[in-house]
Amino acid sequence: MAIETLVREDVMEGGLVAAEESRSIQWSSVIAGAFASGAMSFILVSFGVAIGLGVSSASPTWRDASAALALLSGLYLIIQAIISFGFGGYIAGRTARPAPGLATIEDDGERRDGLHGLASWAMAVLFGATLLAIIGAAALERSPVRSASGNASSAEPLLSYELDKLFRAPRRPPADMREARAEAGRILMTSSSHSGVVLDDRNYLAQQVTALTGLSAADAEKRVDASIVDAHTAINRARRNSVIVAFSIAAAALIGAAVAWAAAVAGGRHRDGEPLPNWMASSNRFHRGRRAMPVP
Repeated sequence: MAIETLVREDVMEGGLVAAEESRSIQWSSVIAGAFASGAMSFILVSFGVAIGLGVSSASPTWRDASAALALLSGLYLIIQAIISFGFGGYIAGRTARPAPGLATIEDDGERRDGLHGLASWAMAVLFGATLLAIIGAAALERSPVRSASGNASSAEPLLSYELDKLFRAPRRPPADMREARAEAGRILMTSSSHSGVVLDDRNYLAQQVTALTGLSAADAEKRVDASIVDAHTAINRARRNSVIVAFSIAAAALIGAAVAWAAAVAGGRHRDGEPLPNWMASSNRFHRGRRAMPVP
């Protein structure tokens, strides 16, 4: 009798441990879903760059892109996030082993599968952000735009064309222009501030243009005034496009989380050979009903 009781307790304890393990997150499925999301995202982003809907391909510097192109690129970013995270979430839910203890509890089963999709979404986002940070740091480190002191000029990537026009001369300048361009760039960056470029900076910039290009004082002042207006326009356009792209990235990430959850739930249902949940089935019936409506 005592032996039978011990065996029964061991079996119950082993069952409880197995049930607890089955309820926990299965990281192999999460990693598979994250890699699937990353691969699909890479394919779709590459396709977007090829057709001109990527941030890096919309124009030579992106700052000249129109607001419509920025909105279209942001919309494509959201669409590719829905497809990528949905695919990864489905893989995470479909490959996760079912939990025996939750077979009769529909809500808990959906919650468990959804957590797998959400975990794969989070891992894919973190991997992508880390990769972008590494690429950005490497590009900044190898950037040829440097001042004489070795510090990169923050205005060069944005106002490089305006600086070229500002110091354009028929003869080659005798001195190294990196320090002068960096200083002029910092002055032109103030054109987007509330007070704009102050008079002392404007006069100093005109003197630098006269000394380095050989223009007359009047022509140098005209060139400086035109550069200030162009820089103000370029900064405002780049700021607008940056806001649109940043909002699109945030919206794509948030929508992707919800899509990954729903796709993982659907993947878990297909894995178990069960119908879709009521909130998915009702949506499918609604769309099928709309397609079945007769056309007048």
